[in-house]
Amino acid sequence: MPVAPIYADDPRLGSLIGPGAPFEVAPVVIDGIELRDFVRTPATIVDLFRMGVAHDDLVHTVYGEERMTFREMRAQATALAKVLRDDFRVGVGDRVAIAMRNLPEFVIAFWGGALNGAIVAPLNSLWTGEELSYGLEDCAAKVAFLDPDRTEKAKEHGIPAGTTVVTVRSHDADVSFADLVHGDPLPDDEFAQLTRDDLITILYTSGTTGRPKGAPATNRAHITSIFNMAFANAREAIISQRQPKPPRQPATLSAQPLFHIGGVASIISGPMGGTKLVMMHKWDLEQAVHLARDEGVTNLGGVPTIARQFLDYPGIGALGLDVRGFPMGGAAVPPDLPIRAVETFGPGIQLLNGYGLTETTSACATNIGVEFQQHPDSVGRANLTADIRIVDLDGSVLPVGERGEICFRSPQNTKGYWNNPEATAEVFRDGWFHSGDVGYLDDEGFLHVSDRLKDVVIRGGENIYCPEVEAVIFRHPAVAEVVVFGLPEQVMGERLCAAVVVRDGESLDLDDLRAHVGEHLAGFKCPEALYLTDELPKTATSKVAKRELRTQLAADDSAVVKRF
Repeated sequence: MPVAPIYADDPRLGSLIGPGAPFEVAPVVIDGIELRDFVRTPATIVDLFRMGVAHDDLVHTVYGEERMTFREMRAQATALAKVLRDDFRVGVGDRVAIAMRNLPEFVIAFWGGALNGAIVAPLNSLWTGEELSYGLEDCAAKVAFLDPDRTEKAKEHGIPAGTTVVTVRSHDADVSFADLVHGDPLPDDEFAQLTRDDLITILYTSGTTGRPKGAPATNRAHITSIFNMAFANAREAIISQRQPKPPRQPATLSAQPLFHIGGVASIISGPMGGTKLVMMHKWDLEQAVHLARDEGVTNLGGVPTIARQFLDYPGIGALGLDVRGFPMGGAAVPPDLPIRAVETFGPGIQLLNGYGLTETTSACATNIGVEFQQHPDSVGRANLTADIRIVDLDGSVLPVGERGEICFRSPQNTKGYWNNPEATAEVFRDGWFHSGDVGYLDDEGFLHVSDRLKDVVIRGGENIYCPEVEAVIFRHPAVAEVVVFGLPEQVMGERLCAAVVVRDGESLDLDDLRAHVGEHLAGFKCPEALYLTDELPKTATSKVAKRELRTQLAADDSAVVKRF
């Protein structure tokens, strides 16, 4: 399969993608589908882990006053790996779950499982006990690493049979993490022997019609994603003709949860580049800015919500930060943000936006640097190893400029959904992943995302699937009819609003509704706005006209009770 002309026909990129170059690609057949993949990459994430020895004395994680070097991380991870293999019988293909706040133990637990060839399943730390128990049962976790809060939640709802819980930062746990990480290491030659297409993670994405779905990804998917990002950065440096800054240790602020695909990518790629991961217990802008200054953070940014807070911070451009990259993504990026980032940090700042999903193991399209400034309303062009097409409702490919469903074909695509062949068959077809998002390609190959086919609200980078929330609200005795949808809002992008018709003789307020939803779903899925009405608008087929209602309330929300 040929490389896209935008790359193949650019003579400036020969040193990157030409024969023998670091980002050379070649055809590869995966599951009967011919794709493109990089020729020269480490085969597995275990190989990436080994690369950390080159950075032994560098600090790898920062959490409060705690600092852990790559040497210390490797010692604890290999000790844990040996215990998992010898005492817990964890081997290739077994599942190891992690559910905790951003803590150094997350990184150690991830590698402890991965070095044995286990499939690591990071679970959403914002989930309720009911959701956590479901996740543990769905992936059939042999061992689950939880922090005390997650341990308590999961135990209240019930730990699945066959799952051993290891609790971090607890002195009275049944099995304590601290007791497992200071023994003899698993020798290097006893690390799992994996192939490029072995599964290594299961990341959960909220379900459109019920429970979250696990998306299993391979070594190839993760490593291809990392190398696509590296190529995007290298290409941007060439086309911008930016003078390189003096080399230094890359450092990133882990403002978003590590269970997200971006967080997992930072763990996997960290040993390769010697990256410092600066962790926060919870998001706090003041603390984030001070950490960026004190720890020499080189990559700031994040989801648009967080990116805007950084740019709005008084005098941030005069604090002497050594910010070299300002990536944005995880939700639609308002066109003013890249402009403001350049104004704040200067023309030397490297901008990056991307578009992808859990099912594509992060971004399959990237918008970089000067191209991002010139096309701020686009999410970029297809990555070097990805193909993008736009299809209509019948699956026919649409021409340039016409809107339809965005589909991806890439080595980064996950292997369908875990234990869910019906959902897999619905969106993974003939090598293409059907995203459920609507968009178009322009005549320069830039992808524009304009709408969603799936009923989803994106609040601060977290996906909220409306049918899941509606199903819970319908269980409230006062509710006769309900729809939920997003109201546009500058800070979080969207806030979840419930429009409810109350049963005769009943009453309902926002506090009552939030308490009800919060018993079953994570807090970020609880409505932050309530609109009570005698009747919901309907289409000719008696379906609720959600788009009409959303447009109406976005224009005039005076009747909406809000918690923001």
